[in-house]
Amino acid sequence: MKRLLATAAAAALAALTACSVSVPDQEASSAPPSQPEPGPTRTSGAVGGSAGTPSSSPASGTKAACELFNSLFERYAAVPSGDSRGYEDIYLQAEEAKGTVSGDLRGLFASLSLLAIDRSGAAGSGSGPAQESEDAVRDAVFANAGTCTDAGVTLRL
Repeated sequence: MKRLLATAAAAALAALTACSVSVPDQEASSAPPSQPEPGPTRTSGAVGGSAGTPSSSPASGTKAACELFNSLFERYAAVPSGDSRGYEDIYLQAEEAKGTVSGDLRGLFASLSLLAIDRSGAAGSGSGPAQESEDAVRDAVFANAGTCTDAGVTLRL
């Protein structure tokens, strides 16, 4: 079981490292908010189709993703230190959420899932998560702070 958790944590760390390289894309995605303004014209033309949903989804989707991260992190912080199942639940929820977002927002949930699975493995021994896991969450929060703030949500640690 511990070997499985360690393998999952290593894979998540590798995926997170790949996400953190895309931080410059975060700055590039600051420019697209000027593009969604013309987007409502496109949405009007495709109101009945599924194309209207993605056009209106990024703003509300970003806000919902940022709020979900805050909620999951709050629940992570409330898990008793010896409750490995509680951390595993947070891991699963963060992995599920990671599949619903794109771009740098994936890094938020990838880092949280890494931290939760790392903490789950350490729960039995009484030790804490690796410093790298905690740093990954912090870095992901800093990388997405501007995007979430623009959506009206302040990320919390």
